[in-house]
Amino acid sequence: MTSGSSAVVGRVRRAHGIKGEVVVALQTDAPDAIFAPGARVLVGTPAGDLAPDPASGTPRELIVATARDFQDGLLVRFEGVVDRTTAERWRGITLLVPMDELEPPADDEVWVHELPGMRAVDPQGAPLGEVRGSYELPQGLVLEIETARGLRDVPFNDAFVVAFDRDARVITLDVPDGLLQ
Repeated sequence: MTSGSSAVVGRVRRAHGIKGEVVVALQTDAPDAIFAPGARVLVGTPAGDLAPDPASGTPRELIVATARDFQDGLLVRFEGVVDRTTAERWRGITLLVPMDELEPPADDEVWVHELPGMRAVDPQGAPLGEVRGSYELPQGLVLEIETARGLRDVPFNDAFVVAFDRDARVITLDVPDGLLQ
């Protein structure tokens, strides 16, 4: 997901403990680089848009003080966030990084923000619908496919996604009979 020229790299779920740490659900394959001590992330709205500072209108930044693995994400403490009360204020925000600070995806990878608008086809090339969006579950990313019968959800994993062509904006899905009905 992107906001202008920034990509969502995580979402603050909740505060953890009493020292200002927050639980971050990751939306990046490079958490060690993005959440390294001293790294800068931008503050976003729950919808993933940049959340500018109300006074200056400039993007709000958070500097990572510490980060460590926690369940399926990270426990992160940001500079200036020193207690649970302050950490609770960040619940639900998205964390973004400018696109020009990220490594481009490999040939067999795709940015999440590139998925909406892609045509979905079956392995024989027959149209299935169009990707309208995606959302994250604990089990992974789920695509929302607009079909002739309405929106249908398809897990974005190797079991269903056969291939994608970023340039042609086509994603090939091999779904069980009836899943998109």
